[in-house]
Amino acid sequence: MEKVAIKDSSYRLKKAKILQTKKLTANEKFFEIALMDGERLDYEPGQFIMVSLLGIGEVPISVCSSPAKRDSFDLCIRAVGKVTRSLHKLKAGDVIGIRGPYGKGFPVRILEGNDLLIIAGGLGIAPLRSLIQYVLDNRRDFGKVHILFGCKEPKDMLFSDELEYWNERTDLHYACTVDRADPDWAGNVGVITTLMPGVDIEPSRTFAAVVGPPIMYNFVIKELIAKGIPERQILLSFERNMKCGNGKCGRCQIQNLYVCQDGPVFHYEQIKNLNEAF
Repeated sequence: MEKVAIKDSSYRLKKAKILQTKKLTANEKFFEIALMDGERLDYEPGQFIMVSLLGIGEVPISVCSSPAKRDSFDLCIRAVGKVTRSLHKLKAGDVIGIRGPYGKGFPVRILEGNDLLIIAGGLGIAPLRSLIQYVLDNRRDFGKVHILFGCKEPKDMLFSDELEYWNERTDLHYACTVDRADPDWAGNVGVITTLMPGVDIEPSRTFAAVVGPPIMYNFVIKELIAKGIPERQILLSFERNMKCGNGKCGRCQIQNLYVCQDGPVFHYEQIKNLNEAF
């Protein structure tokens, strides 16, 4: 039987091997992965890939490592459904399927030379980790860097070892908060906007990158605009139930936009009038 070639490479499934895994929290697990054909995954911070398990299904996952990491890439996966729970059962040496990368990431070339205010809520730290690592890999290309991170409880904090490293660096400002403290927590308690008054910025040269739960966006955006950051300099990443990654299935459509193609990273001025976006 003649083998049929896939003309559109964006649909081509590649085999990838899990190099290592690490439990981050009760619900999130870290994976380091390498393509088995020896190629590198050519992606930008903020882009996502489709991860598949034969006979089980496929899910969109944001890449959470810097593109400067050439031989492998990282994923942070939350167990919330059949596919992701099955992925959590895998270990080093197991093989998965990869399609992508897809979508538009953070415009790093535009960000170069400017100050950055990076705001992450919960699992939003995963795609922003890719941007943060890229910025730190190319630190001289960027101005002041502020990182604000918030989550529900201390036990929910992802990449805790890296958070400590960011906190110790003298070339960036890092602050974190939790909604509910435990007896050992000595840091800030409150929603993430409680951290923003302590951030000193030059609005005209500051880009804000925001990723988190939808309920967080409206409050954060109001604070950013109050600080004078132009709407075109506010970048948001959206999460939708994407199935194809190519704008064909329509599951991620918001009016005239497809999150998998036009996003997942948008300038606020692009989507501020889309009621379905928030």
